Amino acid sequence: MTQDTKLALITGASRGLGAALAEALAPTHHIVAVARTTGALEELDDRIKARGGSATLAPMDVTDPAAMATLCRGIHDRWGRLDLWLHTAIHAAPLSPANFVDAKDWTKSVAVNATATSVLIPYVAPLLGETGQAVFFDDPRAGQKFFGAYGATKAAQMALACSWAAETGRTGPRVTILAPAPMPTALRARFFPGEDREALTPCAVEAARLVSLL
Repeated sequence: MTQDTKLALITGASRGLGAALAEALAPTHHIVAVARTTGALEELDDRIKARGGSATLAPMDVTDPAAMATLCRGIHDRWGRLDLWLHTAIHAAPLSPANFVDAKDWTKSVAVNATATSVLIPYVAPLLGETGQAVFFDDPRAGQKFFGAYGATKAAQMALACSWAAETGRTGPRVTILAPAPMPTALRARFFPGEDREALTPCAVEAARLVSLL
C-alpha cells in the first residue's frame, strides 16, 4: 500500500455485514479486519486479495480493553491515522422473555454491544482526527417482545453513537449511523430461524449500498 492509501478499520469483520463491507471497501481502502475467528479472517483475506486489495488481520476480542489499546496503538505507530471505522461487532443473545434472560447472555450482551463501544470510541477517535468517519449500524429492537437483552444493549450502543455524533458535528470526526436492510446473516437467523432467506437482501448487495452512502 502507498502513503495515500485510505485505511478502514472494521470491528466484527469475519462474517456477515462486516465481511461484506470489508470486501466492498477493499478496492479503495487497506482493511484492518478485527474479529475473534482467525480462520474466518483468513478466508476474508483471500477474498480481499482476489479483488486486488490488501488487509491486515487482527484476531482480537473487542471486549478485551488491553487488546483494543494494543490494536489502536499499532495503527498509530504504523500509519498514524484512520480514515474510516465501521463497527459491526455484535452479540445476539437468544430471544427470551425478560424474566428469563440468562445472566451470562446479559453480561456478554452488555460487554460486546455496549461496553466495547464505550472503550473503542475514545481509542479510535484520535486516529480518525477531524476528517475521519465512524460508522455504526442501527437495528432498533428495544422494547420488542423477547428482544430484551439484545434490544437494550443495542440501544445503549446507539445512544453512545448518537451522543458522539452530536458532540462532533462541528469538530469531527464525522459520526454516521446507518440502517441496513434485512440480510441473511447468522445473527438474523438466530432471531428468525424459519424466515425465507431468499427474500432478504444479500450482504454484498447491501454492503455496496451502504458504502455508497459514506
